Amino acid sequence: MRRSFILAGSVITTLVASFAGANAQQPMDRVQVGILECRGGASIGFIVGSVTNLGCVLRVDGMPEDRYVATIRKVGVDIGITQESALAWGVYAPVARLGIGDLSGNYAGAQGSASVGVGVGGNVLVGGSNNSIALQPLSVQGQVGLNVAAGLESLELRPGR
Repeated sequence: MRRSFILAGSVITTLVASFAGANAQQPMDRVQVGILECRGGASIGFIVGSVTNLGCVLRVDGMPEDRYVATIRKVGVDIGITQESALAWGVYAPVARLGIGDLSGNYAGAQGSASVGVGVGGNVLVGGSNNSIALQPLSVQGQVGLNVAAGLESLELRPGR
């Protein structure tokens, strides 16, 4: 089990570093517009990937909550079961204000996580309108279960209620 955590940590570091390097090649001025918080139920890793559905809320000071439904798909090493997950990203966009539903779209990036009881993870995602929105710098993921995951991740955000 310890080897799995060390391997997952190495893969996470490599993926995040390569993604950050690729992102640095295409500079774009972005400002933080809010925080996207997501929560979801159980997820089962199928060795080569997993699918998780979450309910999300974009919180922006002085604006009403903007709700989304998220589907996260992971490809790579993903072994185990988690009972619940909570994620939070800083949302960076090329404009200071986003309208209701503006985060809708597809995002992609690198991810990694590990849990024995309570665990943590992180991921860097870019997407949305013309790939102009970044969910960064790194999400903070809390989860409960037994799981090791590292690889590529896609996030689909749809308007919710």
